[in-house]
Amino acid sequence: MQDIEVIADPAAAVAALDPVRARLLAELHRPASAATLAAQVGLTRQKVNYHLRQLEAHGLVEVAETRTWGGLTERLLVATAAGYVVAPEPLGARPAPARDGNRLSAAYLIALAARAVREVGALARRAARAGRPLPVFALDTEIRFANPQDRAAFADELATAAARLAAKYHDEDAPDGRWQRLLVAVHPRPKDAGA
Repeated sequence: MQDIEVIADPAAAVAALDPVRARLLAELHRPASAATLAAQVGLTRQKVNYHLRQLEAHGLVEVAETRTWGGLTERLLVATAAGYVVAPEPLGARPAPARDGNRLSAAYLIALAARAVREVGALARRAARAGRPLPVFALDTEIRFANPQDRAAFADELATAAARLAAKYHDEDAPDGRWQRLLVAVHPRPKDAGA
């Protein structure tokens, strides 16, 4: 089971966003049969089986184990990931951040984040199929500024430091070089996010 999976297929997104199927995905953090799930969610086994087949058809659940009892075979299914994120494409949007975008615009930050979800999701699927790790790096921290002037000064210093580091390590002519993206974002922490 992956930690997180990015759903890029519109039909898979529709399947995952159905309230009953979303509940089943949440219950399938460990293998379970249709009969077990039916008791947990309060639906008939037949209805649960129908929804599980839809999720399985879109690669959101998979068979973890089969058990044979008498002449019957019971399938235990499990979600393919602990969590799912829907990429922008299934919603008909492919926001492309402008190269000269307004660095202080929420729309620009959202477009960058959407691109990161789309690109890293596709790269992660490809790496998983090849059985290789994906070389990524992520940094997350929180900072509390005393005032807006400190926030502006921090943003300027961070942009200067990032540009200096990029210039130091960038090699346009490296024969085996590989392009990487660097995304840095600063945004207010939502009040309900907790510490």
